[in-house]
Amino acid sequence: MPDHGTHTSSPTPARRTSARRQWLWIGGAAVVVVAVVAAVVLWLPSASGPDGRRIAERRTPAQVFPGGLARQPSADNQAARFMTSARAEGQDDTADRLAVIADQPIATWLTNSSTTVTRQTIQRVVASAKAQDKTPVFVLYAVPDRDCGSYSKGGTERSAYVPWVRSAVRAMAGSHAVVLVEPDAIAQIQNCKRLTDTRLPLLRKAVGALTGHGLTVYLDGGNENRVPTATMAKWLRQAGVDQTQGFFTNVSNFYRVDQERAYADHLADAIGGDPHFVIDVSRNGQGWKGTWCNPSGAGLGQDPHVAAGSSRLDALLWVKTPGLSDGTCNGGPAAGQWWESYALALVANRKG
Repeated sequence: MPDHGTHTSSPTPARRTSARRQWLWIGGAAVVVVAVVAAVVLWLPSASGPDGRRIAERRTPAQVFPGGLARQPSADNQAARFMTSARAEGQDDTADRLAVIADQPIATWLTNSSTTVTRQTIQRVVASAKAQDKTPVFVLYAVPDRDCGSYSKGGTERSAYVPWVRSAVRAMAGSHAVVLVEPDAIAQIQNCKRLTDTRLPLLRKAVGALTGHGLTVYLDGGNENRVPTATMAKWLRQAGVDQTQGFFTNVSNFYRVDQERAYADHLADAIGGDPHFVIDVSRNGQGWKGTWCNPSGAGLGQDPHVAAGSSRLDALLWVKTPGLSDGTCNGGPAAGQWWESYALALVANRKG
């Protein structure tokens, strides 16, 4: 007898092909979705901060400065060049005193608006640091309207700044370099009101360009006697400090470590999210001497070194090169120029 039950006919070859295509499309879409979600998760900072802010995970000093602090190559070590010249001229006493500066790891400042010159400097310093198996420290110092037109005036054109930063990042990528972004750039807003609307968004773009390339970034935290802490905390958040390791203090200045640490801890609390900090101790051995610009009686601070990791202090650094003038004040040459008599005085007055 014929079967009068329900029959399901076999799919035709065309239907089978269509079904396979549909499942392939669904599978491919799923892979794309998973990849996008994974990329987003990897990109997002891993910690959540105050007010729901996304905060980058802050690393330990040992993670930030693997191998310790690298010394500059001879081409970039200004004190070493003058030390070599003095020794060649038979001035051994002068050479020995300049060696006190030349033998220390000092940050390399990137001040030239030329992307080519900047890349060449970075590549030279990175190669030297790699040979030492240590960490290089760079200072970006080419922000538009740098120093608000004062002694260190200059910088790039506004439209050229972020491309300049991106070019520098490409040269640094994978080097594990530490990058201090634009000393004075935030603190100076306090007394240079024309920077109020433009400076912080520009620095935030720079932070965005620096993020995700294996670099450790710190922003300008001023110093203890400059900007009210609540104001500086607000400005740092607007500049993108949540996506960095933290901030630096005392760059090119003379405040003692204990004072700066107290200020920096207070500032970190005001920012929220546990930002870390580094302090410039290159010339603070005698403390504040009444002016930031080539004060007489200043001395070298303690040797730069990475912190033990028991606090938010990551390192004490020599950021400012001892012996370079702050500007044409108190008898100094132009800002950034070598001033040997001042360098020798810093050594003579160094912290015991």
